[in-house]
Amino acid sequence: MSALVEQGTAADRPVTVRTLVERSARILEAARVPDPRVDAELLVGHVLDASRGRVQSLSVTDAPVSAEEAVAIAEVVERRAAREPLQHILGVAWFRTLELSVGPGVFVPRPETESVAQIAIDAVRAVVPADRPPLAVDLGTGSGALALSIASEVPHAEVVGVENSPRAFVWAKENLARTGVQNARLVFADLADALPDLDGRVDVVVSNPPYVPIGAIPRDPEVRLFDPEAALYGGQDGLDVVRRVSATARRLLREGGTVVIEHGELQGESIRALLTADGFRAASTQRDLTGRDRTTTALR
Repeated sequence: MSALVEQGTAADRPVTVRTLVERSARILEAARVPDPRVDAELLVGHVLDASRGRVQSLSVTDAPVSAEEAVAIAEVVERRAAREPLQHILGVAWFRTLELSVGPGVFVPRPETESVAQIAIDAVRAVVPADRPPLAVDLGTGSGALALSIASEVPHAEVVGVENSPRAFVWAKENLARTGVQNARLVFADLADALPDLDGRVDVVVSNPPYVPIGAIPRDPEVRLFDPEAALYGGQDGLDVVRRVSATARRLLREGGTVVIEHGELQGESIRALLTADGFRAASTQRDLTGRDRTTTALR
């Protein structure tokens, strides 16, 4: 039996929310999980069907927990201590204003990608009104995080998400239904030859492609052990898929359209050179909220 349960089940020491949160946080800290207290509160809330704020309130009042709930909490804490992604255990990932379904087979959207979404959203909003709505394409949409964020935050735009992984495409379809956005659609296709019917008509192309060089091993076990390899690795220099994104973006974008690409913090210069060589202009790299180079944009 887990120490999380065993140490708190004596008759004279009833198991409480506070006890379980504190012990869960210590277990996760020992496993070197980032933000162990936050994860502990979220995991307890997951089992109790309570928000994190509600868990904090229940902790203050020393609310009791049933034996069955204590066992269930112990089980999810053990999974997290083994470095299974928190989002897989909860079944959701929060991205900007959205709550997305995620799990095995799809890349878990990261907070740093929210700044990429903002740049793409701003570019879509800046489209000068014409005889049609602004048109944006997300190449390699994965869970749909970028495409659905654009669609939900720019409701007058039309958005297309492209994905070629069958498992990821299932998650994207679920999230399209979950969010209820009406101005987005999904296409199952390889990004290299997707959407020929839209050639020269797209206003913004955005992508968070795989960009980790094959020889580089992600530090975090959650990434290394659980994210799909196809969503991580981009060839010897990490830029194989970026090159395909650039070629497809040049084909899809209208004159003056914008391409927005997420990348690693050391790849900005290489991607600016790549886009310039492909005929784009005004290539520029922006930093994320941590001060790291994260996004490169350019104009068709």
